Amino acid sequence: MADQDSATQEAARDRQGRSRSSQRRPVSVQQPHFKVFPEFIGASYMRRYELFCRKLVLERHYTASAFITSSISDGMGGNYNTPSNDLSVERFARTLIAHVSACA
Repeated sequence: MADQDSATQEAARDRQGRSRSSQRRPVSVQQPHFKVFPEFIGASYMRRYELFCRKLVLERHYTASAFITSSISDGMGGNYNTPSNDLSVERFARTLIAHVSACA
């Protein structure tokens, strides 16, 4: 049983290491039905989500957006990273509070 737990923990560490290194690695695109936005070509999934969140705000689909990342182990402890200040949780919360205050 101890060997199985050790193997499981080792596999989890291996996946975590791979996920950290792959977060910023460019991802290939396929365009069978729709053209991919040029800014997404050669971008990692993390970069694509950052661009998407920013685009939603800039095109006024949303008033604010937040984008945070974390690893499997850090996320369980509540630790996260904010890749961009304009998409921070703090900024999102301030905007949300302002909207709620305006309605009260």
